[in-house]
Amino acid sequence: MQTKKKPRPKRRLKSLLLVALLVIPGSFAYIEFYLARPPGEGPAGPTVNADEFQSIWSDRQIQLIGIGDSITAGLGAKSKSHRFFNRLRRNPNDEFADMQGNCLETVLPNLKSENFAISGSESMMHLEVIQETVPTYENAFGIVVMTSGGNDLIHSYGKSPPRECAMYSATLEQAQPWIENYRVRLDTMIRKIVDKFPSGCEIYIGDIYDPTDGVGDAPSVFLPNWPDGLAIHAQYNKMIRLVASKHDFVHVVPLHELFLGHGSHCRQFWQEHYDSEDPHYWFYSNIEDPNDRGYDAIRRVFLNSIASNTSLRNDETASELEALEPYQGAEPSPTPDNAATPDQDSTL
Repeated sequence: MQTKKKPRPKRRLKSLLLVALLVIPGSFAYIEFYLARPPGEGPAGPTVNADEFQSIWSDRQIQLIGIGDSITAGLGAKSKSHRFFNRLRRNPNDEFADMQGNCLETVLPNLKSENFAISGSESMMHLEVIQETVPTYENAFGIVVMTSGGNDLIHSYGKSPPRECAMYSATLEQAQPWIENYRVRLDTMIRKIVDKFPSGCEIYIGDIYDPTDGVGDAPSVFLPNWPDGLAIHAQYNKMIRLVASKHDFVHVVPLHELFLGHGSHCRQFWQEHYDSEDPHYWFYSNIEDPNDRGYDAIRRVFLNSIASNTSLRNDETASELEALEPYQGAEPSPTPDNAATPDQDSTL
């Protein structure tokens, strides 16, 4: 009878070492690329051209207001002064060197502000706030910043059957009437805001970002799988752009594009939107809102949009051109006795 040979210690050791060589690096790789979401440090987002803030844009009375959800309210910022709305108006005491003086107060000396945004609110509530809470600013030109629609998508996290303004887990077919209602609601919001500013206004509305970096895998942000989530998200952003395109004073601020590469796949260099210069996570612990660096980035992209699109910077130039226009070229023709006289107190 033959006895079985005992495994050689060296062979067993080699097997254990081989397993360790596979498991340990694999574990580190999994942690690094799938679990680690470091927020990073320092400035975040696009560069803001300081030249845009070297001279006064307008000395008119300006009213800055915020409307919308927790992004505009500022949930997730490390302090009140770091909320994007507040940072848009005034630099905090610990402002980054590249942003010193790059704020609306620098260029609009007669600026006042009021924030009506409510954390956790959906678009139905935003319309209600505009109608019932926002006052009429009789003598001020308005700058309105908005984020609306994101909570319509994410609530109630798949814990209850989908419905309008809480459509998580809905199919695209099921969501179609709610998407159309959002378009109508947003258009109504725009018209109601205009009514609040008889002297005119500009509206800057952020589109809706995606914490999955365009992948659409909701479990990566600790939510139930939602097969049609990205498609419904895309339709909501389409409605924002569609409504804005009907008004030359409404401008879409590209938060969706800004945040790609800074969500749940921020460390995965093989992903389409990987940002090698800043491969960091810009979201707060609740997934819905930005962290402090995310708010810095939002503030910057809103400032850039306002600086590029505002009509306020043309006030002085337009007045000078109007004063010079009659004396350029041919002699001005006589004014008929019955011609209407321009209002001497009118402003652009």
